[in-house]
Amino acid sequence: MTDRICVAQFGAAHGIRGEVRLRSFTQDPAAVTSYGPLESEDGARRFEIETLRPAKDHFVVRVKGVGTRDAAEKLTNVKLFVSRDRLPPIDEAETFYHADLIGLAAVTQDGTPLGTVAAIHNFGAGDLVEIAPAAGGHSLLVPFTDAAVPAIDIKARRIVVVPPAQDE
Repeated sequence: MTDRICVAQFGAAHGIRGEVRLRSFTQDPAAVTSYGPLESEDGARRFEIETLRPAKDHFVVRVKGVGTRDAAEKLTNVKLFVSRDRLPPIDEAETFYHADLIGLAAVTQDGTPLGTVAAIHNFGAGDLVEIAPAAGGHSLLVPFTDAAVPAIDIKARRIVVVPPAQDE
């Protein structure tokens, strides 16, 4: 398990006064402001959210020290992380952070190995699980739904995947 969790990602600049769009990945999306300063993936930059307001399918935020559109544009696509110890504890067996899935073995329903979970992506239409095949080659992307990923066993370090049907 990783000690840092990705909780949000900046999107495009919003307006001319330095505001930026934000996608929250937390169970309570507005809770992203309660975890204290957020860090870039490499830990080199810290960000404090001064204001947060809901928009259509995201938030619009003002970030401390960002006052122009040019400065906001430089934040586009920056992923935001916090230390795991600043997040609520996980009390339920079926609950996990996406970061906990990285590195798990991916197998089919009959136990055939598919590879390893490399990442969880969200390009706007829902979460996708990226599976890197053990033998190399192209990664497999499957929707992170109950139909495509019917079982997750964190203790056994594996997920069960129903791969998409292949066209013959």
